[in-house]
Amino acid sequence: MTALIRHITVDCADAYALAGFWSEVTGYPRHPDDKPGDPASLLIAPDGEGPGLLFVQVPDGKSVKNRLHLDLQPTDRKRDEEVDRLIGLGAKLVDDHRKGDGTGWAVLADPEGNEFCVERSLGERA
Repeated sequence: MTALIRHITVDCADAYALAGFWSEVTGYPRHPDDKPGDPASLLIAPDGEGPGLLFVQVPDGKSVKNRLHLDLQPTDRKRDEEVDRLIGLGAKLVDDHRKGDGTGWAVLADPEGNEFCVERSLGERA
């Protein structure tokens, strides 16, 4: 027997706002019933089959490094262009592992401090 990953869930202070940030990052649309102030907000995988991103409001703030994080690979731009775009959306650069030869990755944090990585695009890996 196996199990499918239905949602990747992120605890947060403002579910609707953080889902908005991640919707801009991934292109995943919001669930049509979500509205500001809801205790949870769901982003739906564009294919309707992959796991959704579920944001759930919790009373406690983030206090330590994530034990699980997402690694993002840009689909229509280079890694450094994507890092700049995400910073423009409100992410912060946490740690920079990019190297002069074009390899490496950047660690960013979303507006609530959840870390994620941005890797090279497929074109940059070719």
